[in-house]
Amino acid sequence: MKVSFLPLLLLLTGSASAQVFKPFKVNISMGYAKPLEAASMGGILLSLEPKYGLNDRVDLGLRYELGLMNHAYTVDNGSGTSELKGASSFVFTGNYLLSESNFRPFVGAGLGVFTVGGVSFSEGDGGVSGGTKLGAMVRAGFKAGHFAFGAEYNLIPSSTGVMTSASSVVQRYKSPNAYLGLKIGFDIGGGAYE
Repeated sequence: MKVSFLPLLLLLTGSASAQVFKPFKVNISMGYAKPLEAASMGGILLSLEPKYGLNDRVDLGLRYELGLMNHAYTVDNGSGTSELKGASSFVFTGNYLLSESNFRPFVGAGLGVFTVGGVSFSEGDGGVSGGTKLGAMVRAGFKAGHFAFGAEYNLIPSSTGVMTSASSVVQRYKSPNAYLGLKIGFDIGGGAYE
């Protein structure tokens, strides 16, 4: 009886060690980026986010993201849509996973730097200059095994300034930079679902 119990014990020990929590993982995602102003048009997102799990529910990470989209702008109450412009970001992130099952809803937030592209105007001298801005991000979504789906709202201050038109009239401009991202991706490494 002791001989038949030993293989069962080894089998249980082996399956338990396969479920060990692994803290390091890298998320690779792609998706759709949409500025929230009405005249804007969406584009694509690509992101890479190395993460470290403090435990099985809390992840800390650094997200690098590149988004390409058309933003709307206003010039002294007139409006238009920009050419395709990019936004990249380095954001320190934190996620909280709401369960420990294979289906894991999560919420998160982040703070970091966003670099936004400029906008050129077809008339006059000038445009909306790009630059680096401090911004924030909030997110929610779910993981199923190593796959993840999420929605993120990137809160980036608007670009503002003045420009001189062809007739030497000084005009104020504003171009909102905030956008919503819908992403699907997968984690390499980490977790108990490897």
